[in-house]
Amino acid sequence: MAEHGSGDGTVAKALAVMDEVAAFGRPVRFSEILDRSPFPKATLYRFMQVLTKQGMLHYDPDRQTYAPGLRLVRLAHAAWQTSSLAPIARPHVDALSQAVGETVHLAQLDGAQVLYVDKRNARQPVEMYSAAGKVGPAYCTGVGKAMLAFLPEPQLAGAIAQQSFHRFTGHTYTDETALRAELAAIRARGHAYDREEHEPGIICVAVPILTRAGRVLGAMSVTSTTARETLVGLERHLPRIRAAAEAIAAEAQDWRFPDAAE
Repeated sequence: MAEHGSGDGTVAKALAVMDEVAAFGRPVRFSEILDRSPFPKATLYRFMQVLTKQGMLHYDPDRQTYAPGLRLVRLAHAAWQTSSLAPIARPHVDALSQAVGETVHLAQLDGAQVLYVDKRNARQPVEMYSAAGKVGPAYCTGVGKAMLAFLPEPQLAGAIAQQSFHRFTGHTYTDETALRAELAAIRARGHAYDREEHEPGIICVAVPILTRAGRVLGAMSVTSTTARETLVGLERHLPRIRAAAEAIAAEAQDWRFPDAAE
C-alpha cells in the first residue's frame, strides 16, 4: 500500500486505495485488496464504494472485481497532456527512433522512481520491462540515473533514500556509495549507461533533459540488447540523443513549463 501520512487525511487514504488497485495490473477482488490493506474491512469497503460511485474505480458485478475507472482515465489523459513531456517530445522521439532504429525511451521522475511517458520500439523489437505509463527503478536504469545525477543535493538525497537497491542482475548497484560514484561520473561526462543493471541483456545510453538553468525535466535513451549491440556502438547515437533532448527542453521550458524558465 502506498504511504499515507495521518496529516493528509481522507484524500491520502483514498489515493492509497486507488494505488493498490492499480498496482495489481488487472481487475482485482475486494478480498485481494483487503489482504494488503492497512485499513479495517469496513473502512476499506467504504472507501471503495465512494471511489466507485465517483467513477474513480469500476466495479464488475459479474466478476465481482474492481479496476481503475473511466474518470481516472480521463484525469490521467489530462495529466499526460498538461504535465507530461510526451506531447511536446513526440516528433523528436519519432525522428530519433527512425534515425537510430533502436528502442527510444522518454521518461520523467515520479517522486523517486522513473515514469516512462513514451516509447518507440526498435525496427526489430526486443521484449523488455519498459512501457509507456509504467514505473521503474531510478537507481538501475539509464534514464533514471541520468535524471538523478543532475538533481540538487537535497532532492537527490531524498530520492536515494527511497531507492530499494534490490539486486536485479549481477551488474545492479546495491548501495548508496556505489550509486553516488556512478552519478558523479554521469555528471562529468553528461550521459548515463545501463550496463544490464535492470534486465539481463538490455543496455542503453541516456541523456538528461534539462532547462537552461539545469533543472531536470526528464531523460531520454536509446536502448538495445547485447545480442546485437554494445555500449560503444550505442554511443554513436549520443549526438542525436543530445540534440533531441535539447530541442525538447527548449520547447517544454518556453511553453509547457514556463516556471522552469530561469
